[in-house]
Amino acid sequence: QVQLVESGGGLVQPGDSLRLTCVASGFELEYFALGWFRQVPGKEREGISCVSYSESSVYYADSVKGRFFISRDNAKNTVYLQMNDLKPEDTATYFCAAVANLNLEIRPGGLGPFDYYGQGTQVSVSS
Repeated sequence: QVQLVESGGGLVQPGDSLRLTCVASGFELEYFALGWFRQVPGKEREGISCVSYSESSVYYADSVKGRFFISRDNAKNTVYLQMNDLKPEDTATYFCAAVANLNLEIRPGGLGPFDYYGQGTQVSVSS
């Protein structure tokens, strides 16, 4: 059974940093890219970052490029999202996600859908 369990969300002030963690289980990580999506109520889910198994390929949405950094520790079945210089517009529910390598799509408008998603962790940025 595939499981993706996120942690690390919270309430922070603008300019602060947070690190999200996601522990994956139930599938062979070497065949999957891992990523992060976020969603605000009433809006579509946005794919903001993903990383290949070897970390040789990394994607960031323009909205987070230069502020967010993704990494993975395959020995720990874990993917991280380091979020720096947080802004109020980063407020959202953040979801860890996994996609089989063959299914990964990076489109002009952003990431295509992933195969599995976690339950999400809330990040709120407010002064």
